[in-house]
Amino acid sequence: MADPAPQASVPPRQQAAPSCGMAGSGSGSSDPARPGLSQQQRASQKKAQVRAFPRAKKLEKLGVFSACKADDSCKCNGWKNPHTLTGTRMELQQQAADLSEPCRSCCHPLADHVSHLENVSEDEINRLLGMVVDVENLFMSVHKEEDTDTKQVYFYLFKLLRKCILQMTRPVVEGSLGSPPFERPNIEQGVMNFVQYKFSHLAPKERQTMVELSKMFLLCLNYWKLETPSQFRQRSQKDDGTAYKVDYTRWLCYCHVPQCNDSLPRYETTQVFGRSFLKSIFTVTRRQLLEKFRVEKDKLLPEKRTLILTHFPKFLSMLEEEIYGENSPIWDVDFTMPASEGGQMGHQTAVISPATGSNTPSFPKSISGGSSLGPASLDTVVPEPSPAGLPGDKRKLPENLTLEDAKRIRVMGDIPMELVNEVMMTITDPAAMLGPETSLLSANAARDETARLEEKRGIIEFHVIGNSLSQKSNKKILMWLVGLQNVFSHQLPRMPKEYITRLVFDPKHKTLALIKDGRVIGGICFRMFPTQGFTEIVFCAVTSNEQVKGYGTHLMNHLKEYHIKHSILYFLTYADEYAIGYFKKQAQLICCFCSTLFVCQGFSKDIKVPKSRYVGYIKDYEGATLMECELNPRIPYTELSHIIKKQKEIIKKLIERKQSQIRKVYPGLTCFKEGVRQIPVESIPGIKETGWKPSGKEKGKELKDPELLYHMLKNILAQIKAHPDAWPFMEPVKKSEAPDYYEIIRFPIDLKTMTERLKNRYYVTKKLFIADLQRIITNCREYNPPDSEYCKCANTLEKFFYFKLKENGLIDK
Repeated sequence: MADPAPQASVPPRQQAAPSCGMAGSGSGSSDPARPGLSQQQRASQKKAQVRAFPRAKKLEKLGVFSACKADDSCKCNGWKNPHTLTGTRMELQQQAADLSEPCRSCCHPLADHVSHLENVSEDEINRLLGMVVDVENLFMSVHKEEDTDTKQVYFYLFKLLRKCILQMTRPVVEGSLGSPPFERPNIEQGVMNFVQYKFSHLAPKERQTMVELSKMFLLCLNYWKLETPSQFRQRSQKDDGTAYKVDYTRWLCYCHVPQCNDSLPRYETTQVFGRSFLKSIFTVTRRQLLEKFRVEKDKLLPEKRTLILTHFPKFLSMLEEEIYGENSPIWDVDFTMPASEGGQMGHQTAVISPATGSNTPSFPKSISGGSSLGPASLDTVVPEPSPAGLPGDKRKLPENLTLEDAKRIRVMGDIPMELVNEVMMTITDPAAMLGPETSLLSANAARDETARLEEKRGIIEFHVIGNSLSQKSNKKILMWLVGLQNVFSHQLPRMPKEYITRLVFDPKHKTLALIKDGRVIGGICFRMFPTQGFTEIVFCAVTSNEQVKGYGTHLMNHLKEYHIKHSILYFLTYADEYAIGYFKKQAQLICCFCSTLFVCQGFSKDIKVPKSRYVGYIKDYEGATLMECELNPRIPYTELSHIIKKQKEIIKKLIERKQSQIRKVYPGLTCFKEGVRQIPVESIPGIKETGWKPSGKEKGKELKDPELLYHMLKNILAQIKAHPDAWPFMEPVKKSEAPDYYEIIRFPIDLKTMTERLKNRYYVTKKLFIADLQRIITNCREYNPPDSEYCKCANTLEKFFYFKLKENGLIDK
């Protein structure tokens, strides 16, 4: 077989990156939602260059892949140039071999290899040239790919395109893989059904937000590189990976490789695969997606950042339930929305899904621990609504807090009270702000915002209930207790059902029940010890199909208000490893935003309750962690997120007012467009006029004398330019030598440009100088292969200039 690599050697610094077969997941694009895009552009540019060749040069390139037709006895399958070509890329592109030039292998002229192309149209020639470029890309991929399964597919496609060039046919993937689509409904239809099924009850603006999230997920899936079969087998040891290997091969042949090799027919991943394929890739792809967005959050557009980092994970969690749930209707081929459910799709059916995760917090409970309480401690059968659930049932003020103290606005700092009052009037005026609070997915939405609004609208209710041995049983309360027992049993699979049942129906225990559509969807079981001043939390759970909506947070906030009303200010619980993460979230939720009367409270391992008060009342549970939450009676927990939102608005308005008083406008910074990642705060024009002062640590980092800094940087730059490995970076890259360089490198820089910047006194700080030096190295590594001569020079030069920077005291040794 003829060597499919180009006949002319290209200098390493000008070589483009390999084909998309070598791209890592999510690589190759400045937009994290479009991995591989720059490689697509690179392949297209290369094909455009080849198709712009003169006719003779095109025939020469096709001759490399064309069998000799001099006589039947010649077995040569590609013309090879007998001469070694030298010169620049542009010169090599213009040099065309004569048709009489003999082949280095069979000695027959080039004309015998391309005789079948004499009367072929220009369009057909260009189509064949496109396949030639794809063959070269696949040749590179075969040699660089380390995974055996992937390498085999690349080699198969390489041979397929070679055969199509020889026979002048169009590529068709043959064998047992079948032809697209492979499943119905496809992933795209299933996700669209999911949006309709789950979010059709939302307002148009909020529903459109969910549609945008679904489109973003589908787009990512279409451009994401999946794990190899060997990686899949390592992760899923119970599955031999046979079915996944078939799907992976289909994905490579029909979706992934054709992205950069458009001679092959291409299909969107989400349009040819369905639920079974999505099941096999969703867990890993979701983790990689969220990690990539987190790492590249600074590259995201500001208006999209909250949507992607906050709402997208919740969207994926809800989608995961429908992917792995046994009875999800969104995967039915004939899925339609019943007319009666058009406005109620947010509510789930009364059947609690048995597919529960072990991530739900569980709270080990003492079996033998207890206390002797009087009759007042027994729970009555009548439900006791939570404090926020009864209109007019207000919490009493603590004895040491007068009404005037509670009403007085406490502001720390130098902000005049008149200004605060004026801002308060502004942010509470619907005409001056954004209108009533209706959006569930606003940029500043708190974790429990949805639950708080649903409670206000009467969709959900909270009731404190318990069993009683002294009063007649109430059927509704008993049904709710049975529902709670089911929720706890499903969500806490490691807890014995008999144990859960005994505690839920124990008269000494109470449960704060979360009711939706007349059924229990969650609750917190607890036991109060009024004489000891604390409550032990036993179980806390929300049914799986109602999670990620803030119900758990709002449930805990109601429990806090209930206990403040009963003058109990401490929670204790033994939490397992899953529950600890939940309590950390609770602690974060109630941290205050600015200096007000609120203080930071939450669950923590720091136990303030004296040991003598709880020892003997709750059992020490082996393998779990004792955690405590201290309640502040002055915090309205159920409204806290709303209050913090108002505080943010106050700060925002105060900042806007302060900004309006600054009359002098300075020109914007341009250094970031040139690739600088960070600059010292003090170098920002106008920052010192605002009253900003550097901290003690920041002082002394920079040289105070600009002239001293200038001469030091000038000396270092001269030594770098004199280094024997600095020759590739002395001047800007010429476009004639590397046509695609400025398409790939966004922020070009070289030593000549740095010299000019130094003369113009651009480097006012050492950080700017170091950033440009590092940019030279980064650009080289991005454009050139790691083993190229240019990268070797860059590695040596990088060590040298860092040594010089340390030697001159510009960086720490």
